[in-house]
Formats: sequence, structure tokens, C-alpha cells
Amino acid sequence: MAKTIISVKNLVKNYGHFEAVKGISFDVYEGEIFGLLGPNGAGKSTTLEIIETLRAKTSGEVIVDGLSLDEKPNEIKKIIGVQLQTSGYYPGLNLVELIELFSGLYNRDVDPMELLESVNLKEKAKSQFKQLSGGQKQRFSVATTLINQPRIIFLDEPTTGLDPQARRSLWELVLQIRKKGTTVIITTHYMDEAEYLCDRVAIIDSGKIVALNTPDKLIDNLVASGFERVKEVKKANLEDVFINLTGHELRGE
Repeated sequence: MAKTIISVKNLVKNYGHFEAVKGISFDVYEGEIFGLLGPNGAGKSTTLEIIETLRAKTSGEVIVDGLSLDEKPNEIKKIIGVQLQTSGYYPGLNLVELIELFSGLYNRDVDPMELLESVNLKEKAKSQFKQLSGGQKQRFSVATTLINQPRIIFLDEPTTGLDPQARRSLWELVLQIRKKGTTVIITTHYMDEAEYLCDRVAIIDSGKIVALNTPDKLIDNLVASGFERVKEVKKANLEDVFINLTGHELRGE
């Protein structure tokens, strides 16, 4: 049986009288890609930020790789990598210099070119962050989460605003990260992304988990309930057409 690397029990977050997270519980297993899905305002980003030690909880228990959030938040920071929805970097530094800066902050010895190559950005080594395309910015942001060689990385809507090629490229990067043994927690509004990447997903609505299972099992349960799509499902979609016509290679991504 897979080891539980994150355990959340009865997590609550209140803002005054408003309950943003209403006593949710779930486990994440070591080495899996776990998705938190839900509409805007459902509580998924708040939940992630609490686990990441970025936001205080109201009550409940969070254990990350055997470390209690209440007792050892600084130790948790050392074993996680966090990619936020928006990131800011020193505008005057190029990518190599930024990696060297972060390496120093983490007290890690990292080869900037090797790290950039792992996210297909080696040719952009001397570029500044602001000079990158949307897809390149997101891949660099993911790269910075890997500098401290984390056991777990958190990706909050990493492909929002990207074109289909850039999205697919980032999907493959996430799979490569997981293949190396890193556990990945991801939020996304793209259901095709969650279905492709995630081993399991938790669907959150109004601060509560309303379903938690593998994507296949959740779909099977829906079909078993008698659900039928009104429109016939085609063997391909418009995104498949786009990728087929424009190619899979990255061009200025």
C-alpha cells in the first residue's frame, strides 16, 4: 500500500463568519499526482495555501511527510516546492542568475543550465523573465519549485492562459517530475488536464469535498447513475485538430 505523504483531517478555515473550508479530510499518497478541483471560491486554493504554510488554519490537523503543521512548519517548508498562480522575479536578472539567487536562498548547489534543460529552457538562459512567452514563464516557474529538491510540489492552475501546445508541454513536464519520485498536488479548471494527469482527484464545492476518487472511477460512477451526454462524443476534439495542424514542437513557447 502506498505511503501517505500528506494527511488532512477536519480542516477548517474561517474569515469572520464566512466558512471558506468546512472540515475537509483527505490523504495524498507518495509519488502520485493529486488534483484539487472546484469552481472559483470553492476553497481549493485556500486549502493548498494552508498545507504550504502560507495561510493559517482555523482548526484541524495537517501532517506533511510525518511533520505536523502546528509543530514544525519551517521543516515542512524545506521539503516542498510551491508554484503560485502569479510569480514575481527580479526584473534585472536573467534566468541563470535567478536560479543562482534561489539556490543561495535554499543553500543548495544547483547547476542552472541542467535545471533549465530539464524544462526545455536552456536556450533562454541569458533572457530575463519578462522576455519569456507565457508557456516559458510557467515552465521556469515550475523549475524554481525544484531548486530545493522537494519531496512534494504544489502547482496552482499552472496552465491557465496557455495555448494548447504550451499546455501539453507542461503536462509532460509534470509527468517527468512525478516519474522522478516527486509527489505533485495540482489545482486546475481544465477537466481534460485533470483526467490526463491525475491519479486521483478531490472535487471541492462550497468548502466541502463532494467526491474523491480516480478520474476513471468518478466517470464510471456518473455513467452508472444513468447519465448520458446529449451530444454524441467524437473521436477527436478541436484541440486535437489544432495540435495536429500546428505540430507538437515548441516554437517560441
